[in-house]
Amino acid sequence: VQLQASGGGLVQAGGSLRLSCTASGSIVPFRSMGWYRQRPGKSRELVASISSVTNITNYAESVKGRFTVTRDMADNTVQLRMNSLEPEDTAVYYCHAQIRVFDYHDYWGQGTLVTVSS
Repeated sequence: VQLQASGGGLVQAGGSLRLSCTASGSIVPFRSMGWYRQRPGKSRELVASISSVTNITNYAESVKGRFTVTRDMADNTVQLRMNSLEPEDTAVYYCHAQIRVFDYHDYWGQGTLVTVSS
């Protein structure tokens, strides 16, 4: 399974960015897809995810109302629209996908850097 992420970059506070990720190589449908991030000096944390089974989304409290996660099941793409970006959103963002074959299996993209300047 491979996850290829794109997007990210440098933006001023209050600006917007969009991240996109395409998953491939799985013989079973992805159970969920989403985004995590790792801020400087912090551990990796969930940003947003979307279930393929229920289409329910889950967001970190700090991004609710500002970020939107969407998914195109036809081509296994997940996107993260980030609005009203804050310097605290500066992080490496990782695409995530999960399948279930007896157990849960997690896969990660290569990470893309988002830098928000004040």
